[in-house]
Amino acid sequence: MIEWIEGAGKVRCTEALELDDLPKGTVSRLLVEIARDALGAPIWAPVLVARGEKPGPVFGMTSALHGNELNGVPVIHRVINDLQLRALRGTVVGVVIANVPSYLREQRRFPDGTDLNHIMPGRHDGNVAEIFAYRLVHRILKTFNYHVDLHTASFGRINSLYVRADMKDPTTSQMAYLQRPQIILHNPASDHTFRGTAMELGIPSVTLEIGNPHRFQPEYVKRSIVGMRAILAESGMVAKRPLSMKEPPVLCSSSKWIYTDAGGFLEVLPGVTERLQEGQVMARLTNAFGDIIREYKAPFDGIVIGKNVNPAAQTGARILHLGVPADAKEHGFQERREWKRPKARKPKDTER
Repeated sequence: MIEWIEGAGKVRCTEALELDDLPKGTVSRLLVEIARDALGAPIWAPVLVARGEKPGPVFGMTSALHGNELNGVPVIHRVINDLQLRALRGTVVGVVIANVPSYLREQRRFPDGTDLNHIMPGRHDGNVAEIFAYRLVHRILKTFNYHVDLHTASFGRINSLYVRADMKDPTTSQMAYLQRPQIILHNPASDHTFRGTAMELGIPSVTLEIGNPHRFQPEYVKRSIVGMRAILAESGMVAKRPLSMKEPPVLCSSSKWIYTDAGGFLEVLPGVTERLQEGQVMARLTNAFGDIIREYKAPFDGIVIGKNVNPAAQTGARILHLGVPADAKEHGFQERREWKRPKARKPKDTER
């Protein structure tokens, strides 16, 4: 089945990502059916597939698994558009909008209130959110050899440019370093996330948090594009380019969200990537009359990964996300090195 999309021309509609059926040396524009609505109309996920002339692995990018987290969209567009297909070894896939129902509602969660990134890999016979998650995994994710899941902060919060990765895994640690973020957070993937499901399937995967929701941020987008291309180059899929030196990322062994114990107007004082010392005042809470009723202090030395920017704070509101800086050797993390070149992709069975 072929659809005609304004400005895009012909777009191929399919029930699953069948990469071997797509032509080499071109970019295919696909709509992959994930579910159907109450009128029986298909819910399509828009996907770009750049298939090189030469064999190689499949590198996948997914964006907007949370419907209001959009900085990953221009990253995918630019990475795909900048590829030289005649020289590309393997295939680059970009899932532009993974969670279409939430994107259309401009909200983080699935319409039934479920966070898709906490119910992976879903269920084939579950509720609507579980089926949606299951089909994202089996119709798209399983075709990848490497994966980067693109996110941002959620409503009312802002993030640094940071990567979540298992830093004890030799491949994902190198993917994290190559992205050249401001912060790398060691975070083994065992939490029912898309990344965690990919790792369980043997697909090295990291999560890239690109700033803030509901917007495109050119500086963070540009840095993310450069990082994606560095991963492609290190894997042998594209030629290497000289990269300008950036300040090395701060490596964190763990992190903690800190919450309020009362309600009021919240002012979070430090900015993202700012270092805090234990006992330093990091936030103030005032009542409706402007009286300071709480001062919150840093519970340990750390670096601000993300923070709340919404002044309206109920009891239990998030204040900030504080990372614990770490030494790679001390914690047994992998250090920056050249990684082993992957083998060409072998076709995989795709469960429908």
